[in-house]
Amino acid sequence: MFDAKKLLDQFLGSQVPGTTGTVKEKAGGIAQLARDNPLATGAILAAVLGTKAGRKLAGNVATIGGIAAIAGLGYQAYKNYQAGKAPQTAPAASEPVLLPPPADSPFSPEAAAAGNDFALTLVRAMIAAAKADGHVDDAERARILDKIHSSALDAEAEAFIAEELARPTDIEALVAAAKTEAQKVELFTASRLAIDPDSRAERGYLDMLAGRLGLADGLVDHIEATVAGATV
Repeated sequence: MFDAKKLLDQFLGSQVPGTTGTVKEKAGGIAQLARDNPLATGAILAAVLGTKAGRKLAGNVATIGGIAAIAGLGYQAYKNYQAGKAPQTAPAASEPVLLPPPADSPFSPEAAAAGNDFALTLVRAMIAAAKADGHVDDAERARILDKIHSSALDAEAEAFIAEELARPTDIEALVAAAKTEAQKVELFTASRLAIDPDSRAERGYLDMLAGRLGLADGLVDHIEATVAGATV
């Protein structure tokens, strides 16, 4: 089994490819960054899946990257919800600062629950969200796979993404993989990070996912606001 945490780091990291340069140039930069700093690698979700390529993580959220960023955003939303605060749709400062969850928190990236299997689930959740608007037809899938091949992923990771793109989304399997409250929050957070729900299909998918996960409406509002405040 390949390193799902590393792949997740490559989905969310400090270098979100922009609109200039060739795919090969972008992919080369991602690969080099992955070698230099595996915890802050390129946002392959944006480059490869073509989901809102202009968006990027802001502040130190980008520097943290990967599963730590998902855990931190989920923890922040959950903490604010539990404290009865109103959802904040924009960061209080110009650059959001994400504090890591305490080491003894179930949201901690070092927690036993944050293993390779759950990291794999988070990657699956992000791909499922990216497919929610139905734009990934055969032609689009071929274009995506061509980009994947240029992105210096290992063969096993390439095969995994290709399989996930081709298979129908099994939302019940995703939900079943989230065993704890923290994992449910993180799964929804990862899904929301993958897309801006600007179509009925995307909004409907996120609403259905939140319902299947049993997340309270107020908690979902906090996650939405926290993610919105961490992306530009």
